[in-house]
Amino acid sequence: MERMRNIGIIAHIDAGKTTLTERILYYTGRTYKLGDVDDGTTVMDWMAQEKERGITITAAATTCEWSDHRVNIIDTPGHVDFTAEVERSLRVLDGGVVVFDAVAGVEPQSETVWRQADRYGVPKICFVNKMDRVGADFYRTVDMIKQRLGAVAVPIQLPLGTENAFKGVIDIIEQSAWAFSDDLDKVPVEVAIPQDYVEITSRHRETMIERLAENDDHLMTLYLEGRTIDTSTIKEALRRATIANRLVPVLCGSALRNKGIQYILDAVISYLPSPNDVPPVVGIDPRNGKELQRSPVDGDPFSALAFKIVSDPFIGRLVYFRVYSGKVEAGAQVYNSRREQRVKIGRLLQMHANRREEVKQLEAGDIAAALGLKDTYTGDTLCNVNTPIVLETIRFPQPVLSLTIEPKSKADQDRLDDALAKLAHEDPTFTARNDDEMGQTIISGMGELHLEVIVERMLREFQVGARIGKPRVAYRETITVPVKVEGRFIKQSGGRGQYGHVWIELQPGERGSGFEFVNGIKGGTIPRQYIPSVENGIRGAMEGGVVGGYPLIDIKATLYDGSFHEVDSSDIAFKIAGAMALKDGVKRAKPIVLEPVMKMEVISPEIFMGDIIGDLNSRRSQIQSIDSSRDTKIINCLIPLAGTFGYATDLRSKSQGRANFAMEFHRYEGMPQDLTEQLVVKVGGVA
Repeated sequence: MERMRNIGIIAHIDAGKTTLTERILYYTGRTYKLGDVDDGTTVMDWMAQEKERGITITAAATTCEWSDHRVNIIDTPGHVDFTAEVERSLRVLDGGVVVFDAVAGVEPQSETVWRQADRYGVPKICFVNKMDRVGADFYRTVDMIKQRLGAVAVPIQLPLGTENAFKGVIDIIEQSAWAFSDDLDKVPVEVAIPQDYVEITSRHRETMIERLAENDDHLMTLYLEGRTIDTSTIKEALRRATIANRLVPVLCGSALRNKGIQYILDAVISYLPSPNDVPPVVGIDPRNGKELQRSPVDGDPFSALAFKIVSDPFIGRLVYFRVYSGKVEAGAQVYNSRREQRVKIGRLLQMHANRREEVKQLEAGDIAAALGLKDTYTGDTLCNVNTPIVLETIRFPQPVLSLTIEPKSKADQDRLDDALAKLAHEDPTFTARNDDEMGQTIISGMGELHLEVIVERMLREFQVGARIGKPRVAYRETITVPVKVEGRFIKQSGGRGQYGHVWIELQPGERGSGFEFVNGIKGGTIPRQYIPSVENGIRGAMEGGVVGGYPLIDIKATLYDGSFHEVDSSDIAFKIAGAMALKDGVKRAKPIVLEPVMKMEVISPEIFMGDIIGDLNSRRSQIQSIDSSRDTKIINCLIPLAGTFGYATDLRSKSQGRANFAMEFHRYEGMPQDLTEQLVVKVGGVA
C-alpha cells in the first residue's frame, strides 16, 4: 500500500497533459514508442474524435511502475465541456499533477480544476510545462498560481535557461543542477550551478525552508535554533505539508522535449500520498443512518465507488471503480447499497487506456473496471453484503445547452433510444428527454463541442441516422419576491372525496441554491404522513414555470399551515394542493427568466482589440478586466451563453486566426425584460 500512488493529470486545455502522460509511460517502460497528440498516435487519446481533434475528451486510466512503486494515472480532459470527467476522476484520486503552460500561466480551466481538486481535498504538485517556448516565464507562472489560486506555491526547482536556451533544471533541495540532452534515452547529467544562478537558488531555498517551517513544527524548531537542516529532513517536511494541503511544490520542464519527466515521477513518489496517507473514507450505514468509516487495511470489509461507465463495443458495459477498503475477487457477489441490490462482479480488468489486462483480485487503493454490473451507475457504492455502507456520491454540473434530435427513419428510432440511454449512463452531464408538446427528443449537454462529440459518437458507434436542430439555451425561471399562498384541492363526487389544504410561503433563494423545502407545520394541522406528498407536488410543479414554461430553480418553500379531513384527505390530494399552491404563488411572486452566463477569457494580439471588444459588447458581455502580457491582451468577461453561438468562427475572422478563447459556466442570471418578452413570444409562453 505504501508503494502505490493514485494520481490525476489535470490542467487547462492544451497545457500538455496527454503529452506529459505519454512521456511518463515511456520513461516507466510501459510503452516503447512515443506518441504525438497532433498526429493522433498517443496511447491515452484513443477515441477517434480525440485523434482527429487533438484534444482529450474522456478520462483514460493506466498503470505504470517507477522506483519500485506502482502509479495509477488518470489523464483528464482540459476542455470545459468535459468537466464531468475531471470531477469524477478527482473524486477517486489521492493526488494530482497540475500542468501549467509557462507562456499562458494560470488559465480559466486551470482555476476550475484547481477548485475541483480543493473540493475533494486532493493534494497537488505543479508542473510548469513548455519552458522551451518563446515567452515562457516560470516566475510569472508561480506568481499567478499564488495570486489567482490562493496557493502557497513553493518552487523546488528553477529553470536553467529559458525559451530556446532552456537546457535543464536546478534542484533547490539538493542544491544541484541537471542538464538534459536532446537524445530521448540519455539520462540527465549533473553540472555545476552556473555562477549567475547561485544567488537566486540560495534565495529560493531560504524561502522554501521558511514556508516549510511555518507549516511543520519539527522544522520550525530546527530553523529557530539555527541548526543545519539536511536534505532528508526537508523532503520529509515537504511531504507532510503537501499531503496536508498546506503548500504545493512546483517543478518545471518541457514534456514535448522530454525534459523534466523523471523528476515529476520522483516528486509523485516523494510528495504525493499513498492510499494509507489519506483519511479513511466516510459513508453512511443504510440500515440506521449512522456515519461509518472504511480504512485501506486488511481487516475492513470491502467498499468501492463506481465513478465511470463505458459502453465498449467489443466486450460490453464496463464499470470503473476505486476500491477503498477490503478485497474483491472476480465472480464475487457484492451489494450495491445505493440501488439496494445484490450484484455479481464478472471479470476484473486493469485498464491501459482502451486496452485491458485481466486480474483475479483487487485490493484497497486499486482502480480498475469490471464486467457484469449492468444495473450499476456512476456514483453507486459497491460493498460487502453483510456490512453495507453508502459512500458520498459524485455531484455534476447541470447541462446548459440543448439540441433537438430526431431519427432519419423509423428503423433508426429504436437505435436512437438505445444510444441515448447508453450515452446518458456514461455521461451524467448529458441528458435526453421527450418533449410531448413539441413531439421532439431534446438532448442537453455542457456546450457545443460536448453535444457535437455526442452526436458524432451516435453516428459512428451506434450507426444511428439522425437530424439535429439548432442549439437551444437551457433557460430557467425563478421568483423575485416572497409570497404566502394557499393551495386547496377539494373534490366531492359521491362516496369518498378528496381533501388537501396547504398554506405555503415561497421565498427566492440564493443563485445556485436549487430547491429547499421546509416543514414548518406545528400542532399537527397536517398529519406527518402527508408532508412528503406536499413536497413531491411542489417539486413536480417546478418542472414547468409560468413565464416561458422553463423549469423553476432557486426557491425556498415553507409549509406552515393547512388543514385535513379525517376521511377524505389522501396523499394525492395533498400532492395536488402543493402543486396548485406553487403555480399560483409563482405567478404572484414576480417571476423572471434566468439564462446561463459564462465566464470567458479571450487572448488576442493588441492590434485586434477594438474589433473584438466591439463584438463582445454586441453579444451582451460584461468586460471584467483587460490584462497585458507582452504584446498580448487578455480580456476577462461574463457573457450569456446565447451570445456565444458561432463565436469561435467570428473570433477567427476578426483576428486572422491569431486570437483564441476559453470559457466555463459561471452562474444563472436574470434576463433583461425586453429579451424575456421576445423569448416568450418565440416559445409561445405567457408573460
